[in-house]
Amino acid sequence: MGAGVNRVGFGFDLHPLARDRTLILGGVTVPSEVGLRGHSDADVLAHAVGEALLGALALGDLGHHFPDTDPQYRGVSSLALLERVMELVRGRGGRLVNVDATVLAQAPRLAPYLPEMAKRLADALAVPVDVVSVKAKSPEGLGVVGRREGIAAMAVVSVEVGE
Repeated sequence: MGAGVNRVGFGFDLHPLARDRTLILGGVTVPSEVGLRGHSDADVLAHAVGEALLGALALGDLGHHFPDTDPQYRGVSSLALLERVMELVRGRGGRLVNVDATVLAQAPRLAPYLPEMAKRLADALAVPVDVVSVKAKSPEGLGVVGRREGIAAMAVVSVEVGE
């Protein structure tokens, strides 16, 4: 039995900060005076991973599958959406090999929460935590993220498909 074809996907997401929202990243509630504005829970980390998975198999983007015009997705957990994305991936014969993700935030400090983010993402993806890497970087005051107007995330995934 031969190995499948390896497909790579890249995902990116950015949401504006809002005072009336809870900050959720990778399914973890992070103590903060501000959260992220969006139709769902606005978890940019989970969204970036989902976008990468969909991209690896050319399945469109999150907005196509979970439109913000659909009231059923208002306030929904992005980890629940990620579970549904994995169902699509598996339905196409895909097996997630690994995830490498980075959150870009000026504040708050995310290092203490990264292991739990990786665990929650791994649980939603139904993969071992040792194949999910989550890092955080500060933009050193530069750009929209550096001015504390938003938080962004990017992710790369490898998905094995077929035989």
